[in-house]
Amino acid sequence: MSPAPALRHYLQFSDFTADEYAYVFARAALIKKKFKAYEKHQPLTDRTLAMIFEKASTRTRVSFEAGMYQLGGSVVHLTTGDSQLGRAEPIEDSAKVISRMVDLVMIRTYEQTKIEAFAAHSRVPVINGLTNEFHPCQILADIFTYIEHRGSIKGRTVAWVGDGNNMANTWLQASEILGFKVHVSTPSGYEVDQSIAGIRSADSYQVFKDPMEACRGADLVTTDVWTSMGYEAENEARRAAFADWCVDEEMMRAAQPDALFMHCLPAHRGEEVQAEVIDGPQSVVWDEAENRLHAQKALMEFLLLGRQPG
Repeated sequence: MSPAPALRHYLQFSDFTADEYAYVFARAALIKKKFKAYEKHQPLTDRTLAMIFEKASTRTRVSFEAGMYQLGGSVVHLTTGDSQLGRAEPIEDSAKVISRMVDLVMIRTYEQTKIEAFAAHSRVPVINGLTNEFHPCQILADIFTYIEHRGSIKGRTVAWVGDGNNMANTWLQASEILGFKVHVSTPSGYEVDQSIAGIRSADSYQVFKDPMEACRGADLVTTDVWTSMGYEAENEARRAAFADWCVDEEMMRAAQPDALFMHCLPAHRGEEVQAEVIDGPQSVVWDEAENRLHAQKALMEFLLLGRQPG
């Protein structure tokens, strides 16, 4: 039996190198092919994943839970209501206890500092299922989806239209690592904070005041809801500020003829995207959603077992 790999966490997209991503994407393709052919792939038999949710989820829970079972493992599902995480126990103590009982932890929470504190005291790999600052598993699935449909994303252009949120931050990190360009267009007051994204230069992205110009020539157009979870009090102000940032058919026509449209879901048709776009021929949102399952299976396998032959 090969030795276990050194302890690694996946807290933001910049935690892996381009070479490691190439491996994970190739592995995700193999795992997906086996899944479609009903071939068992259970390298994580007898391993346990703890899923900790402080923010509700559909895709994150289903993809991680189904994925771990399909890999042969088991799952413990925790929320702040049925654990000490929502009470008085320090997160460092929770991390020390939980990580002695399971093999892998996925956390979906608010502040990035909270998941970093947990990881610093964990004996097992910790995965970011979403924080206010980053959503690396979603971008992992998005780029895997692009590769499936159009090949390498290197040298391509991604248009981000909407809020300068955790998704935008993660796209910026991905562009720097994988060698593509991001065109960012956000309303005034909702810009991406380069210091939060933690990127070293502005060479891999360009800011546009006009979302139409951001989409011009893009190979991929992507967006997110105008009001992310935890910011509901700002909903009305955001609806007014974002009125011109609805991805519509005109924006898609400005992009490359074979440009794809992505959205991490859930979507609000008529707000951040027209129904004609998300339900249209350029949309790959359902493949994108499914690929959370396959990309995350490859991620969990890599964190627990390292690179695998074949």
